Amino acid sequence: MLTLKYNRPRRITGIVASLFLAAAAHAETPSETAWTRQVINDRAPFEGAGAADIDGDGKLDVMSGDSWYQAPRWKRWKVREVGQVNPHYHEDFASLPLDVNGDGRIDFVTCTYFSKRLGWVEHPDDPKKPWIDHDIDYPGASEACDLVDVNGDGRLDLLPATNNKIVWYELTTQKPGVVWKRHLVSEKGAGHGIGHGDINNDGRLDIIGPNGWYEQPSHEGDDAWTFHEGFNLQGGSILILGRDVDGDGLTDLISGNAHGIGLYWYRQGRGADGKRTWTKLEIDGEIHQAHTTRYIDLDGNGKPVLVTGTRVYGHEVEPGDVDAPTVAAYRFDRQAGRWMRQLLIVGEPAKNAPKDAKDRVALKDFPRGTVGTGLYIDARDMDGDGDLDLVLPGKSGLYLLVNPRLSPPPLSQSSKR
Repeated sequence: MLTLKYNRPRRITGIVASLFLAAAAHAETPSETAWTRQVINDRAPFEGAGAADIDGDGKLDVMSGDSWYQAPRWKRWKVREVGQVNPHYHEDFASLPLDVNGDGRIDFVTCTYFSKRLGWVEHPDDPKKPWIDHDIDYPGASEACDLVDVNGDGRLDLLPATNNKIVWYELTTQKPGVVWKRHLVSEKGAGHGIGHGDINNDGRLDIIGPNGWYEQPSHEGDDAWTFHEGFNLQGGSILILGRDVDGDGLTDLISGNAHGIGLYWYRQGRGADGKRTWTKLEIDGEIHQAHTTRYIDLDGNGKPVLVTGTRVYGHEVEPGDVDAPTVAAYRFDRQAGRWMRQLLIVGEPAKNAPKDAKDRVALKDFPRGTVGTGLYIDARDMDGDGDLDLVLPGKSGLYLLVNPRLSPPPLSQSSKR
């Protein structure tokens, strides 16, 4: 166990058709409503974003990369510097809202891949002044991270997608100095992809890796987490989702092919010997680069649906790299035994993208205003109408998809940068 302590020192809109399709591409009844695209910053290259009331006016703003955007017109306030590693990546792979130091103001937790850093960004007295970066740890290359209550104490913990180990961080102290407690789960089985869910139905959250799952011990402290092999997700998504898909009482897995084609679920079962089995089944055989996944209650009916989309240029050369990106929602029809797909938005391909990967830049190659995904999808009621909208960062820009269920007409906004 390691304890770490640090003291504080041109908007455009568009309407896209929502069409329900089965995973096997059998047409269903088209939806009568459509999602509305709002551009927050179509020149932003960062792949992480989070929504929170940053300036205390009761409206949800958006933080992404080096800037936050003030609702409702999305005026940009640059408040920190973010390094650029090469033409394709910046050293900011997450912007997760959390009041880290307990002062009542929203800070942000972030992670990096190339510098292998976890950190938090402190909200100053005046949010329009420079924000303050703090280190948490340097556990390894982290492609994304999530805030989740790992130990069930009612407080959010930090779970990074670190490719060399499974580790999580508990915020144990906020005042007078911030203290993060590091919990090493395992140095075995880590790789591309991480997630969580109660795999064995014991009431405790387990951690899911690309090569197996880690059983949370029954006692508090740093007791060993048991590693269970049994599957290989082959470039799993972030997050890998643990959820009972078919209603049989067993927790299944959902994961995309993060740098290839396909979205899958892994049905948990029992073999003749009583041992746990995993059967790989297709959700969507067409979607490419389904790198980030979430379950979100889009319809407000208490029945969350699977939401994912194309990560634009996760790698600049990979299957489907220049194809049109999509963002979609999926629900499993338990009676029919199949998945239904709702396309929320469909972009345009990068028809004239350079053949050489080193020359490719998403903001140049894809048509301006192209919506895809990056490393996180944030679901919030951004317009205050009672339903959840989607904040979508990515290398082709930062966007808001407004839920049509109860949405008012889109607001006008300035294009000041």
